[in-house]
Amino acid sequence: MFSIHGRKARLCDGVSRRDVLRIGALGLGGLTLPGLLRAEQQSGIRGSQKSVIMIYLVGAPPHQDMYDLKMNAPAEIRGEFLPIPTNVPGIEICEHMPRMAKVMDKCIPLRSVHGSPNGAHDSFICYTGRSTRNQPPGGWPSLGSIVSKVQGGRHRSVPPFVGLAPDAGHPPYGSPGLPGFLGVGHAAFRPSGPAQEDMKLNGVTEDRLQDRKSLYESLDNLRRDVDAGGTMAGLDAINQQALDILTSSRLAEALDLSKEDAAVRERYGKGDPKRYGDGAPRNLEHFLLARRLVEAGARVVTLNFGRWDFHSNNFSEAKNTHLPWFDQGLSALIEDLYERGMDRDVAVVAWGEFGRTPKINADAGRDHWPQVGGGLIAGGGFRTGQVIGATDRLGGEIADRPVHFGEVHATLHHFLGIPPDTTLRDLSGRPQYLTDGYRPMPEVI
Repeated sequence: MFSIHGRKARLCDGVSRRDVLRIGALGLGGLTLPGLLRAEQQSGIRGSQKSVIMIYLVGAPPHQDMYDLKMNAPAEIRGEFLPIPTNVPGIEICEHMPRMAKVMDKCIPLRSVHGSPNGAHDSFICYTGRSTRNQPPGGWPSLGSIVSKVQGGRHRSVPPFVGLAPDAGHPPYGSPGLPGFLGVGHAAFRPSGPAQEDMKLNGVTEDRLQDRKSLYESLDNLRRDVDAGGTMAGLDAINQQALDILTSSRLAEALDLSKEDAAVRERYGKGDPKRYGDGAPRNLEHFLLARRLVEAGARVVTLNFGRWDFHSNNFSEAKNTHLPWFDQGLSALIEDLYERGMDRDVAVVAWGEFGRTPKINADAGRDHWPQVGGGLIAGGGFRTGQVIGATDRLGGEIADRPVHFGEVHATLHHFLGIPPDTTLRDLSGRPQYLTDGYRPMPEVI
């Protein structure tokens, strides 16, 4: 069934995850979908057609073995991978990413990403651009939740924020991005497998559905009378969006890959839908689903890929289990967006929470290295075909143009049309800036 991603114990508005599911199950004659959707922005749907696809590379990939190879470093640092030229003169990437090399003119490798406070595994900094330290009451919201709150949905029947992340053995690895102080009403909508059946009326007529809605509203009034904490007040729009989805095929069709051209599906490939260790799947169909979802009207789609925490066997793991599929899925997505004329309206970001140690350890692995990591941006109408940032000869320290996670988020906000001085109030009522003072990257806009 669908689920809203929240904290294990209690959500920021005082409702436990179990309570949220129970509330949803009470509605519409047992229909669970309303309790598993986010609220639509009450101020109305805005006209922007921009969307973001963010790919979280679970566990932090080795930056110096992907986009920043150090061939002049000692053997114990440079490793065994070789660089290959790309279609942009002067830009080289790993030999095990040949498809990405062919679309590098549409990309921006980031070689100096920093901001991870301590090297702890958590998707939080990728989805918020911020550290988990010194959070306001309720916690910082992710990009998808901010967009849900500020801009709402592009289409009433498609949630603005969709997370393709599955549950994982290490919970942050399975997070699609948390709603923080914006509350469960702006959490990610998380479709998975058989849950798609919940979006169909399955023999129930629209007239009967409206009758159930009336009954639900009567019961809801009773519950609202005893709700001293205001929990029920935020669920009205969730229920309305549930009805919108149930009476429209738009979202269900976007999630139905059988409607996609066979040649396109073959280009993306399948990958492996099973999660890798305690991480995420290497599911290439999620890349295609992300494109179909933004095409249908989602504003932010997040997906989690693999488990790149290669403390041992870094090179065999990267070469045999991760890089080839990542190369296929990401290159197919970028090509597809450009071929469909969506490249100026969809920005793609792929990165992990930190980098890896310059020195290869005794187990042929690389350990945590919060000093610097890497990433990649594509589409968005950005000035692509360039590299931003540089590390030193050993790949361990920033040598030029540090890029903070918050700068990338500020760039995405600018792309989406959200002003940099926008504030939202936390649970104490205090206004909070969305990007912690960071400004868009001037090189790309």
